[in-house]
Amino acid sequence: MNIISIIIVAIALSIDSFTVSIINGCTFKNISIKKYLETAFIVSGFHIILLSLGWFIGDEFGKYFIEIGHWIAFALLLIIGLKMIYEGIKNRNILNENNLTIPIIIGQAFATSIDAFAIGISFAFLNIVLIFPLLIIGSVTLVFTILGLYIGKYYCKILFERFEIIGGLILIGIGIKIIIENIYF
Repeated sequence: MNIISIIIVAIALSIDSFTVSIINGCTFKNISIKKYLETAFIVSGFHIILLSLGWFIGDEFGKYFIEIGHWIAFALLLIIGLKMIYEGIKNRNILNENNLTIPIIIGQAFATSIDAFAIGISFAFLNIVLIFPLLIIGSVTLVFTILGLYIGKYYCKILFERFEIIGGLILIGIGIKIIIENIYF
């Protein structure tokens, strides 16, 4: 997987965090710069941790699945992509909290990082060295989280639900690309 593909995966993984950040920006009033940074670092930290954990588990057990690794990666990307599309289509409930608290941020960070765990497993099966994906995915998630909070705070009327559909389609497309590369090249 080349650097462009990793950046595309990073953007697709960050769509959940971006969407939740827009919701937070719409819902919670008076979010300070400190809260922007705190939220972004927690969310990107969870992405990095779960991506690493998935990669280590995939790396440990990947030797047993070397012949079918690309199919497993495709299946995981397909499942994650379909899940993101489904969540983008269904209606969402917006939070009615007065303050964006650390427990809320941690819960959201974990929920939006579960996909990174599966991507980490896929990366291990594809023998991708972890350091660059960690840096790229962590950085993109950090930026998307801050950007989402800003957009939500100042441009709340944007139809943010559709971003997850785009992210899901991108992940499915990458899964198809992996299969094509492993079958024909």
